Amino acid sequence: MKEFLNIGIVGLGQRGTFMLRDTILPQKDVNVVAVCDVYEDRCEDIARLIEESGRPRPKTAQDYHEILKMDEVDAILVTSAWEAHLDITCDAMEAGKIVGFEVGGAYSIEDCWRLIRTYEKTGVPCSMLENCCYGRNELMMLNMARMGAFGEIVHCEGGYCHDLRDEISYGRENRHYRFRNYLNRCCDNYPTHDLGPIANILDINHGNRMLSLVSMASKARGLHSYIMDKEGAGYDAATFDFAQGDVVTTIIKCAHGETIQLTLDTTLPRAYSRRLQVSGTKGMYQEDNQSIFLDGRENEFHDDWYKRWNNIEEYREEFDHPIWKQFIKDGVNGGHGGLDWLLFRAFVDAAKEGKGAPVDVYDAVTWMSISVLTEQSIAMGGMPVAIPDFTNGKWIERPKWEP
Repeated sequence: MKEFLNIGIVGLGQRGTFMLRDTILPQKDVNVVAVCDVYEDRCEDIARLIEESGRPRPKTAQDYHEILKMDEVDAILVTSAWEAHLDITCDAMEAGKIVGFEVGGAYSIEDCWRLIRTYEKTGVPCSMLENCCYGRNELMMLNMARMGAFGEIVHCEGGYCHDLRDEISYGRENRHYRFRNYLNRCCDNYPTHDLGPIANILDINHGNRMLSLVSMASKARGLHSYIMDKEGAGYDAATFDFAQGDVVTTIIKCAHGETIQLTLDTTLPRAYSRRLQVSGTKGMYQEDNQSIFLDGRENEFHDDWYKRWNNIEEYREEFDHPIWKQFIKDGVNGGHGGLDWLLFRAFVDAAKEGKGAPVDVYDAVTWMSISVLTEQSIAMGGMPVAIPDFTNGKWIERPKWEP
């Protein structure tokens, strides 16, 4: 195993900066030797931030191909705009660089297959940086599912429900890619935060698979209302016809009979939620009221369930995942309440051993493909769309996912 991991970061916007400051720089066995962004000022700002942390100044580039040519770079983190993720990732694998790429939906099924073909040709480790798979509650539900606490799981729900109106509406001023995506596409554009933990619970690609989906989108009114309130009719975007529906609802059918419901809700005023719900023959979990209902333990409250909201803490000792028990004992660090730290440590430890982190290319493209497939279903009025088997039949025998 390598003592240190030298990384290059491609994409220095909001996510790249946040990840670097709160999670990467505190790692003593990680050196940031190169940074890249198409905007020169971002490169300079990040290089200065790294220097001020007491680290050597990294090399800077506006073309990521320059970083891929650097022998001293062991691994690449892709935190760029969604559209560029797979191009950079494939080029990095071709250059022999271990890759961790940030979350986001795919733009074509061909891109998904291209990522798989590149990985299978090069053998270079590659993984998606899906931090929600390391959430405390998500891992607790995975642990409960593996322990049989929910019985046979029948249905799961999840969502990416996040008021992003400010971020999207001022995307041109802030150089953020969401603006152009919401203007031109209508789909579940950010499916992996909610689907990833559910896929792990249901063993998707690891003994089970998703077969098909149907998706519908509401009308798009949230951004127009917000822009009118903030800027008035004289602001050009107030006249734009945004393609992205305010609420996108998707139903997925699995090979073993389970159903999954996903919701994208990012352009209306609302509280943040990933809406995780697990329903089985012996119990259920609901994220929005932080409650667990287990048959034989909670039945007397079934008509007055609000009395048992937030009862998850009563089940921590019995069902908390061992990773989080140890994390709390050692001291929780990093962004997003510790999710980023656990994710990045998994990536670093695997990369130092020359391996890929837990969310491999097959899982990554399966989750990412939902954006393309929902776009197709919505365009056809909610028609069913088949979900490709990106494992080419290997899902039947692939071992269960482990964080």
